[in-house]
Amino acid sequence: MGERSLLLDVGIRAVFHTVLLFGIFLLFAGHNAPGGGFIGGLVTAAAFVLRFVADPEGRSGRPLPFHPTSLLGGGIALAVLTAAASWLFGGELLESGKATLDAPLLGAVKVTSALPFDIGVYLVVVGLVGTVLTTLGTEREEPA
Repeated sequence: MGERSLLLDVGIRAVFHTVLLFGIFLLFAGHNAPGGGFIGGLVTAAAFVLRFVADPEGRSGRPLPFHPTSLLGGGIALAVLTAAASWLFGGELLESGKATLDAPLLGAVKVTSALPFDIGVYLVVVGLVGTVLTTLGTEREEPA
């Protein structure tokens, strides 16, 4: 392939962590404003896609610092367990529960059961896009 673009490398280094933080913000802000696990996961995955576009051959290391299939499996498990947890309390599947906790420094914090479900969806989306990037980044073996 051709030479790497210095402008693209510098630009992606400048926005990568900001895009990651914005994706996490969308994950947690999704209950009171637009956003949530799916949108936050897409924004976070877009940061890794940018990194992959800058270096598709992986000369600077893997596009993801973790194995994406573990995120995919963990996210599915968390989402399914959260969805089914309401059955333990006599509710319907995916029924949301909420509680107010008194945190030492933050005061009263409202916690809903939708947050762990959204985190599971977030992990599934990031893991799926990471799996696609890892698959695209590996060379195909020729049959002997």
